[in-house]
Amino acid sequence: SQYEALGIVGVNLIHAALAHYDAPELVIESLSDNLNTKRIEVDMIKFTGPQFQTVDHRLMSLKLVQQDLSDAAMFAASGEVLQPSEVLYKKPVLVERGSFRPVTHVNLDMLECARSQFVQEPAVRGEEVVTLMELTMNNLMQTGEIDYQDFLSRAEVIAATGATVLISDYLEYYRLAAYLARYTDKQIAMSMGVPSLRELFDESYYANLDGGILESFGRLFKNNMTLYVYPFKDRETGQLTTVERLKVPPHLSNLFEHLRENNYIRSIDYYNKDFLPIFSRDVLAKIGPNDQSWEAMVPPEVARVIKERKFFGYQD
Repeated sequence: SQYEALGIVGVNLIHAALAHYDAPELVIESLSDNLNTKRIEVDMIKFTGPQFQTVDHRLMSLKLVQQDLSDAAMFAASGEVLQPSEVLYKKPVLVERGSFRPVTHVNLDMLECARSQFVQEPAVRGEEVVTLMELTMNNLMQTGEIDYQDFLSRAEVIAATGATVLISDYLEYYRLAAYLARYTDKQIAMSMGVPSLRELFDESYYANLDGGILESFGRLFKNNMTLYVYPFKDRETGQLTTVERLKVPPHLSNLFEHLRENNYIRSIDYYNKDFLPIFSRDVLAKIGPNDQSWEAMVPPEVARVIKERKFFGYQD
């Protein structure tokens, strides 16, 4: 029962406070002792007091998700942990998923352009929009395990932009949409590039769903969801791909057109064309060898943090 689970968590917490007060990560790991992690969810944890002055709560938020105690956790640009239910409650939400390694002009342009269109929606106009940058566990574990210093580097460059960070274990977009809809009945939107939209129409991602891509899209778009899509410019051919020009598999073209015509998928219109050639992987490749051209590819506040903290292999 829920009461039994809460009782076990309480005992675990008391034991952890006595036995692991000098190791916050062990406090988190011990919360689920003698419990199936599916029986409890801890969406926020905060350590206070003299013993915990050096605790980085961003890492603790990551640990919650890593230990399957929560599917998502949130923290502010200041590093302060946030209660998702309070931040999202009855507010329109705009999310951008990315690696943010590092944050580039494209990341911010995509988010800001999507936001400028989103706030003009009749259901959103005049409302306070919550804007999030989302890091997924899948992205953080691309090398097979989490590099905590790399995670903190990304968190710092996102913080430099003033954005709120959402860490999630939602590989599928429809699961992220369902999570957000738990806390708000207002409009939800996601900003993404054309390559991500193309992946959405890759049916291999939905092999675990009986209803396949139709079930996935039914879940994704049922909660007032809108996708704002940033164009992609092929560096070799120079060809620009927008929502209007995107080619999907022929048997999915009617589905794609239905979503477009009903404004579930929208093109980002007023983007900065000068930013289209920028890719995070190129920025990263230039930082290590100290090719200074990378600085023009990221916002000034991001460049400053990278140089001051020597993130991503930067050297003077």
